[in-house]
Amino acid sequence: MADLLDAAREVDSFCRRQGWRHCIIGGLALLRWGEQRMTKDVDITLLTGFGREEEFAAALLATFEPLVPDPMKFALHNRVLPVRTSAGFKADIAFGGLPFEESTVTRATDFAYAENTVLRVCTAEDLVVMKAFASRPQDWIDIDGVITRQQGRLDWNHVFAHLAPLAELKEAPEIVARLHGMRQRGAAG
Repeated sequence: MADLLDAAREVDSFCRRQGWRHCIIGGLALLRWGEQRMTKDVDITLLTGFGREEEFAAALLATFEPLVPDPMKFALHNRVLPVRTSAGFKADIAFGGLPFEESTVTRATDFAYAENTVLRVCTAEDLVVMKAFASRPQDWIDIDGVITRQQGRLDWNHVFAHLAPLAELKEAPEIVARLHGMRQRGAAG
């Protein structure tokens, strides 16, 4: 795990040196807010907005090894740039520009994972929104872990205010209904 934290610190430090707004999401954020599980990569939201993605991608590609052919084209098309850190770990750097992504980066806080590893990490609420929106089987398990560990400390108004419009865009209202059910079961437990 220490090596993965070093990889995350490498990418986080690079973003900070650039003065870029960003935050850790995914498995490493889950270590802070939910139940620990194995993760092998670093997931970051980098606030690029719309129209400057090529500038951000070029700076990242000057420092990190790309993991896909034609990485600039891939990044601009998919709004994510998969790279390898100097220690060989994969880092998926998602280009954020939506209001929710801006809010996520703005609300993120620094967290000390180890004595020399302080990372900018999304909030528990924003992690729940992202995982519910992704809606993969493991995401629902992760959400259950966050609900259990946070025991009544989640700002559910924030979660549903941001999840509902995203679920509507995805045409998947069942996501919101499923999360309401999990919340009620978590409150009862």
